[in-house]
Amino acid sequence: MPDSASCDSTSISYVPNTVSGSAKLLVVGAFGVGKTTLIGSVSEIPPLRTEEAITAASVGVDSLHGVENKTTTTVALDFGRVTLGDSGDTVLYLFGTPGQQRFWSLWDGLAEGAIGALVLIDLRRIDDSFAVLDRLEATGLPYVVAINDFPDAPRHADDEVRQALALPEAVLLHCNALDRRSSVDALITLVSHALTRLDAAEARIR
Repeated sequence: MPDSASCDSTSISYVPNTVSGSAKLLVVGAFGVGKTTLIGSVSEIPPLRTEEAITAASVGVDSLHGVENKTTTTVALDFGRVTLGDSGDTVLYLFGTPGQQRFWSLWDGLAEGAIGALVLIDLRRIDDSFAVLDRLEATGLPYVVAINDFPDAPRHADDEVRQALALPEAVLLHCNALDRRSSVDALITLVSHALTRLDAAEARIR
């Protein structure tokens, strides 16, 4: 598995001819956890965003608790692309899902063909992650959980977070969605985990 990013976040509209493999990944999480930010921080092409302004119509529907300064929200998907490896041989296609449950009907289509999902969580609003994880479990996709380390978030031991989420065996890591290197590392961890799960499943079939 590639262990470094070969391209920076400048605009590269084509897939390099060095690419020999690709993977589709989901980036999921509750409303306002940083999915759009993470995809934007790593994408080597201008990311596709379907953000709309938060209006008075969402009052009582979308809670802004903990993200009071948020003014826009994803209503369909985010999309980005990142090429990895010293020789640029693997490209990841990133699909970010909407956080609000009223848009979750889109998840099934977005999950088709994906090898795994990166679940972003915000420890300031950890309860919002339960419904996301339940929905993701229904897809059967391998996933890793990434704590997006907001500066004002409480600090807890990883085992405490696993216990709170009822995920004792989950792959848990920390990332900063604003930081490209940190976000790429989280995606590499997901790909490695998903490939390990796939190899184990194939071994059971044989």
